[in-house]
Amino acid sequence: MMRGLVAVLLVLLALPGRAEEVVLGLSRNTIAIDTTFDGSEILLFGAIKREEAIPPDELGVVVAIAGPSQPLDVRRKERRFGIWVNVDAVEVDVAPSFYAVATSGPWKDVLSQVEDLRHKISIPRAIRSVGAPGGVRDAQSFTDAVIRIRERSGAYQMREGAVELTQQTLFQTSLDLPSNLTEGNYVTRIFLTRRGQVVSKYETIIDVRKVGLERWLHTLAKQQSVLYGLMSLAIAIIAGWGASALFRALRRG
Repeated sequence: MMRGLVAVLLVLLALPGRAEEVVLGLSRNTIAIDTTFDGSEILLFGAIKREEAIPPDELGVVVAIAGPSQPLDVRRKERRFGIWVNVDAVEVDVAPSFYAVATSGPWKDVLSQVEDLRHKISIPRAIRSVGAPGGVRDAQSFTDAVIRIRERSGAYQMREGAVELTQQTLFQTSLDLPSNLTEGNYVTRIFLTRRGQVVSKYETIIDVRKVGLERWLHTLAKQQSVLYGLMSLAIAIIAGWGASALFRALRRG
């Protein structure tokens, strides 16, 4: 399997006003999607700069990567009169196309619920659904369904304990991006926590773009939809004619 590699290096910077700081730097901030792209691995290496001695409380590290967000229409089906029909629908206002979280320990020990609510780090907090129609029962189940389906496909990942922390100073982890990435900006955040409270945070962007033939076809489909449709039809006709000619030749032989 061919995989792209994004190496993320964390540099040490002394910033005033805090005892501990982490700053994120990308040695490569772009992932190119072409016809051979089958996924990418994000490698993260970290170090914490301190101006004081290491506090006695255990340090926690949380890494979150979010793909472009978009609204979703989620529908519930029920079997009525022998057929499946849509009975309820809820619009999820914001749902990342990809979302991965890695932590240095159990989630409940690394981050408090208050801090999760403030920074919107966990998968449920990253999805926003303002409200549902009054007649819809159990509206939360629609958001849960989005999470469940995308976890199965690998688009949503929660990896507790996947960040390796050494002597509360160095840490590293890796996250896998699937082959069906959505083009756009992937927001990467790193949080340092103590006693469940965020003590330092850094954010940067990984740019995911189609290149080569993928980019050309994507642009053609969006900007010249009629030409793209005619070209697809012509390719289908030529492929069908070629297959027919091949079978006739084989039968004669």
